[in-house]
Amino acid sequence: MLEAVGAEGYAATSVRAVLDRTGLYRQAFYDNFQDKLDCYLHAYDAGIQRVEALVREATAEAIGWRDELRAGLAAVLAFLDAEPDVGRALLVEVHAAGPRALARRDAAMERVGSYLDRARLAGDGAALAPTIAPEAVAAGIHSVLHTRLASRRQGAFARLLPELMYVAVLPYYGVEAASAELRMDS
Repeated sequence: MLEAVGAEGYAATSVRAVLDRTGLYRQAFYDNFQDKLDCYLHAYDAGIQRVEALVREATAEAIGWRDELRAGLAAVLAFLDAEPDVGRALLVEVHAAGPRALARRDAAMERVGSYLDRARLAGDGAALAPTIAPEAVAAGIHSVLHTRLASRRQGAFARLLPELMYVAVLPYYGVEAASAELRMDS
């Protein structure tokens, strides 16, 4: 479902297109899903869980918020480089799937914001960041990725890591720390 939606768009994806990709019979589809939206919502949840698992795995040995963020962002960007259609289905086409899908996207964005806000709550100087920082950073990164996926720019996500780290670190640790991220090897 995610590959079909990412390649064709949510509106243009039919149950038949999903069946053609999977080799399933129509009855097998309807034994498991009420309709296309139900299938997409299940696929969306599984896709987000997969990305979150990649992030957890990538950050398992990182030390400190900035190292964790860098490792997690690198994992997400590598995923988008490897599977842009799935990324498009998760970040772009979720809008076309309607309010239930957007509620799931909003919940995922809240989890990202909560993670980002760990820097402000740590009390190591980042506490001066405004309370809107996690929402603004998450929305900004989402917007950059959304725009690139929507325009079908491929193969360049990993190169965004230093600049995205700059954007994420800036409100928490200031210009010096953010600028250091631009010089880091990705």
